[in-house]
Amino acid sequence: QVQLVESGGGSVQVGGSLTLSCVARGRTSSRRVMGWSRQTPQKEREFVASISYRGGSTVYAESVKGRFTISRDNPKSTVYLEMKNVTREDAAVYYCYEDTDTKRNWGQGARVTVSS
Repeated sequence: QVQLVESGGGSVQVGGSLTLSCVARGRTSSRRVMGWSRQTPQKEREFVASISYRGGSTVYAESVKGRFTISRDNPKSTVYLEMKNVTREDAAVYYCYEDTDTKRNWGQGARVTVSS
């Protein structure tokens, strides 16, 4: 029964950087895989990145490899997505998620716009 709250969305110029945050509220610890997906009105939601609880295992979509970095700070119950060398294709609403044994919990989304 955790609530995921994203922050850090906004406007970024092509080639610039932006970092999103997602805090898990409603529990004292986070020991689940967490990640990020993104969606535009014209496209289906697509996977971006995920990270294991201790951070030792990360998975990235091919489109963001080498540019995005997912990380987490477990004492703060927070997962981050650092976006570098942003392109116009990165503009989307970014959703944080946490996997439980039974379902995937989603945050409310953070919008990222990209300008030339």
